[in-house]
Amino acid sequence: MDAFWRGSSSATTRMRGRGASCMHALAVSIVLRWMMTAKRMVDMTGRESPSDFHCRSMMMLQEANVPFLIGGAYVVEVYAGVTRRSKDFDLYIRPHHVDAAIDALARAGYTTQKTFPHWLAKAGHGRDYIDLIFRAGNGLCEVDDSWFERAHDDELLGLHVKLCAPEEMIWMKAYIMERERFDGADIAHILQSCAERIDWPHLVHRFGPDWRVLLSHLVLFGYIYPSERHKVPAAVIDDLIGRLRKEPQATESDRVCRGTLLSRKQYLLDIEERGFRDARLEQRVQMDSRDIRHWTRAIAKEEKARRAEGL
Repeated sequence: MDAFWRGSSSATTRMRGRGASCMHALAVSIVLRWMMTAKRMVDMTGRESPSDFHCRSMMMLQEANVPFLIGGAYVVEVYAGVTRRSKDFDLYIRPHHVDAAIDALARAGYTTQKTFPHWLAKAGHGRDYIDLIFRAGNGLCEVDDSWFERAHDDELLGLHVKLCAPEEMIWMKAYIMERERFDGADIAHILQSCAERIDWPHLVHRFGPDWRVLLSHLVLFGYIYPSERHKVPAAVIDDLIGRLRKEPQATESDRVCRGTLLSRKQYLLDIEERGFRDARLEQRVQMDSRDIRHWTRAIAKEEKARRAEGL
């Protein structure tokens, strides 16, 4: 499996020689380790293994002609070589394919639900489930055609699949700054491994008006890996710092809190008690007041579940 490296001819060309062989070997070891972790023996109840469940789920979507991309922990491992135990299996789909995906999996006997209608659906069988993600939880980062145009080919569990590109994974993860979860380490590891192959103009364009978020992660990257700072093009840093210097002073009347785009809980005080406008209600964000209420009500439930699991 050469996943990332085979997925782009230009990337493959740059990786030829000793470097390509090393990275190919890494990719092969990753998929073998992933399969060994996931492919545990069927227990005495006859419940299928997670890898069987994931394989069957992807086959159902392929047979229903629902395009999907693999993201999450598996992709971080492929791109950055970082392994972590995770029960999540994230599939990314376009918003207009959500209903078709749910219908296909429901016909296969799965329990399905639109957990959060503005960004997430789930499908499960027994204790196993997959996440069907079509946006970020903050209503940004919508999965569009370019996600698929830029995806990298892979083979997983005997199926031909596509992986989310590193740029889209960085974009999606950059906004996750919850008290209990911060995805900055994933971003730093992806950059450490892939920075020299990143499409930087595309990545900067992805962040749009949220370029400060990207800059914050690049500053942290240089702090985390002083010897790797050169991997981020100086032109990118100069551009973002230049924007910072030229940014006009905000007026007192423009009391918006964008913290809610980074954490759904930690900035509620600013919205509810301190008179700041919620940035999630801006036109560019795919959330409305009902979505926000639903997303906020789930906080207590999820915290209770984490306590029950001892997390």
